[in-house]
Amino acid sequence: MDHQSRKYKQRQRRRFRVSTKIRGTTERPRLCVFRTLKHMYAQVIDDSLGRTLVSASTLDELIKSGAPNGGNAAAAQAVGKAVAERALAAGVKQVCFDRREFKYHGRIAALAAAAREAGLSF
Repeated sequence: MDHQSRKYKQRQRRRFRVSTKIRGTTERPRLCVFRTLKHMYAQVIDDSLGRTLVSASTLDELIKSGAPNGGNAAAAQAVGKAVAERALAAGVKQVCFDRREFKYHGRIAALAAAAREAGLSF
């Protein structure tokens, strides 16, 4: 097995391990986070209805103007703050944090901390 496929399989295993434990309900939807090298994405999802309630990413014009580089911790904080404000406006106060296959450090932790500061609890 070559190096690339081994890393892919490890990421896939981490994703499945996390996703089997976390489900979003109507009372407590799931805050799903995804990152690439250039951008950050966050969605609040109600799995019982199969609907995305709110979302934010570094591709949004308001966030892009405040954080022109989408792949750093400052951009992650902007996305976390924006998704928390939008969730609170939609009536969501508590969420389950779904980090997918990403470790809880760096940009993922910065997004989570900014969402907590903006009023979400998880």
